[in-house]
Amino acid sequence: MASGASSDRWLPIESNPEVMNSFLAKLGVPSDWEINDVYGLDPELLMMLPQPVLALMLLFPITEKYYEYQKEQEAAISTQTVSSKLFYMKQTISNACGTVALMHSVANNVGDAITLKDGPLKTFLEATKDLTPEERAEKLEADDDICKSHDDAAKEGQTRAPGREDSVDYHFVAFVQVDGQLYELDGRKSAPIVKGKSSSETFLNDAAAACKEYMVRDPENINFTMVALTAKMD
Repeated sequence: MASGASSDRWLPIESNPEVMNSFLAKLGVPSDWEINDVYGLDPELLMMLPQPVLALMLLFPITEKYYEYQKEQEAAISTQTVSSKLFYMKQTISNACGTVALMHSVANNVGDAITLKDGPLKTFLEATKDLTPEERAEKLEADDDICKSHDDAAKEGQTRAPGREDSVDYHFVAFVQVDGQLYELDGRKSAPIVKGKSSSETFLNDAAAACKEYMVRDPENINFTMVALTAKMD
């Protein structure tokens, strides 16, 4: 949602599981995986989510606190080691942070949990598997199929979709577990952020703790929203 470096603008996608699931279906994500609301970070609320939980996404307003935290994280990037199995891409399209967060969430679980159908996302991932994060961003800019899927889903939202030229000052980041480490994936940053050790068993609590770091830094802000990529709810 926040602006990227490109002149391209997409319609912002609503933080609404129904809209997001429509988008994932258009991309070729099978219906046994879906986005669900996260109603809170307390253990009993997290336990309400269908299992397994593959990714957690945090939506928040961009404030000065975000930029301060970004600087701290960027300063530590040179000392971290990132798994070669991690899929990461930059965000260069304005208003596409929701799309990039969803793509990060799914792409880092393809093979281990998710088997994609033939469709735009499978095609994109196969075409970009050996590219840099910057090159992947360029490919996304030119991907008419993903753009159309995104815009069609964005128009299905319950609220009026902001126009392409509207400034949307909210941003999505995704948290995933790959190769025993928890990653924060934010296409506005120069690289993935390693948050620490994790596993499939501890991922949800680990990701919740990472979300709380954002909230603690901006305690007067109540406009944090979370969704999770989970098994389909019975």
